[in-house]
Amino acid sequence: MIKKITGKSLLQKFVQIESWGGILLILTTLIALFWANSPFSEHYENLWNYNLGVRLEGFELNKPLLLWINDGLMTIFFFLIGLEIKREVLIGELNTLKKLSFPLFGALGGMLIPVAFFLVLNQNDDTFKGWGIPMATDIAFSLAILNALGSRVPLSLKVFLTAFAIVDDLGAVLVIAAFYSGSVNLAMIAWAFGLLFFLYFLSYKGYFSKFIMISLGVVIWILFLKSGVHPTLAGVLLAFSVPIGQNINTSEFLENLTTITSNIKNAVISQKPILSSEQIQQIEDLQDWTERYQSPLQNMEHSLHGWVAYLIIPLFALANAGINIISTTNMDTGLILNIVICLVLGKSIGVTTTVFLAKKLGLTEIPEDISMSHIIGASFLAGIGFTMAIFVSNLAFDGDVIFNLSSKMGILIGSFVAAAIGYLVLRFNRTKDI
Repeated sequence: MIKKITGKSLLQKFVQIESWGGILLILTTLIALFWANSPFSEHYENLWNYNLGVRLEGFELNKPLLLWINDGLMTIFFFLIGLEIKREVLIGELNTLKKLSFPLFGALGGMLIPVAFFLVLNQNDDTFKGWGIPMATDIAFSLAILNALGSRVPLSLKVFLTAFAIVDDLGAVLVIAAFYSGSVNLAMIAWAFGLLFFLYFLSYKGYFSKFIMISLGVVIWILFLKSGVHPTLAGVLLAFSVPIGQNINTSEFLENLTTITSNIKNAVISQKPILSSEQIQQIEDLQDWTERYQSPLQNMEHSLHGWVAYLIIPLFALANAGINIISTTNMDTGLILNIVICLVLGKSIGVTTTVFLAKKLGLTEIPEDISMSHIIGASFLAGIGFTMAIFVSNLAFDGDVIFNLSSKMGILIGSFVAAAIGYLVLRFNRTKDI
């Protein structure tokens, strides 16, 4: 019973953070669109193209501000995704085949069918490489809408959409690694993986040092960046090195806690409003033991969620969503329409059909409080592909301004339409059985 309550509160905290992050994401997107279409649009472009970096003899790391966000800060976003994937696989909603099957089938349909739609509808060889754009779901946007619906949607649907989006993100990460990286410098990748395996070995032995992980993480990120593999993938791989627990069990921790508490009581008590040196020493020991007892993965995930939801993702939206709508006449309408159809119809048909067939074939079980209308509504919300879709668009059409802007326009329109339909389906849902 305790486990159930704890899990529920953790999920509700996660949903709350993602929901408020989704609202902030909407606001920064609107600001970016207004700014890019205002008389100050030139300042918008100049800001994100401003070069920052370091130049040393034999080494140079100089990039526009936009790429520091997309390649640098977004690595932290991918690091958080890696932490979420590892937690869900080990102890969360993906840790058993039964739990995994429901969101897994939904995610597979939600990835494969939109890609199939894109390939069938694509009429231009130059836009073919954008096939990965409609794959992933933006968890912040989708959970923000679910949260706005309140008690009209069951908690189990939020669990489904959360797990579904995490599986989606994993699929998108694999696609980026396989299809959207440049020519690879194998020597640099070998060094990067050597450092990663060293961190994995430390994790296997139950040892974790935040200082060592961050120090080596920066080196690994630079190696990925210089090797031709997209550096954000280093964030996911680095997250897998963070252990979920350490080599201190609860009984050992409680025994030391009792000893330290007793020592603090027995230490010399000063009449002044300060601690004695003995008490300070015991409190430092307590802090040390608490840090060693905490789950490094859970602690880092908790610490990063706010930064990612309230700063990194909104900043990414502000830098990338500024489409000059005035210049839409120069955009590729075929690409825009294709992406809209993939996000709205491809996602909804893919998720709903795959889940329905899996249930009929007895391959998965659907919670009793989730109706078919719930799944249809959630499948449309899965068409909100904002963050990851824009990220893939930047990789697919790097250097091609027209196609990049066109794909982003398609993402914005498709995500808005999918969000509106999903909200209305769930808002006026009346069915109880699937």
